[in-house]
Amino acid sequence: MTNVIVRYYIGSMKQRSVRSPDSDASASLQSLAAALAGLGQARLIEAFLRDLCTPAELEALADRWRVVPLLVQGVPYREIHDLTDVSVTTIGRVARTLEHGAGGYAAALRATAACAVESN
Repeated sequence: MTNVIVRYYIGSMKQRSVRSPDSDASASLQSLAAALAGLGQARLIEAFLRDLCTPAELEALADRWRVVPLLVQGVPYREIHDLTDVSVTTIGRVARTLEHGAGGYAAALRATAACAVESN
């Protein structure tokens, strides 16, 4: 029975072609980033994200972003969990990415801080 279930899930999974998946994925990510950057306004980006993502994906993205400022402030993981209901595992992943990632969280924090200063 287990083999039947495994074969079903493997057979129903999205199959990639033999082409270079890394370069295709990289080009697709770059295209997505360019689309987001080209929108330029928060309301347009939100509309695009709502069209692009499922509600669960949007929630996961928003959860990750919501814990970033708290991590930067040094709030303990358990307290962040109590404040946000985001899992400690997700909080840990975000913290690891803040420390060792590509710098996107830090860039976004700087950009939102600059926008807040400009609007005051």
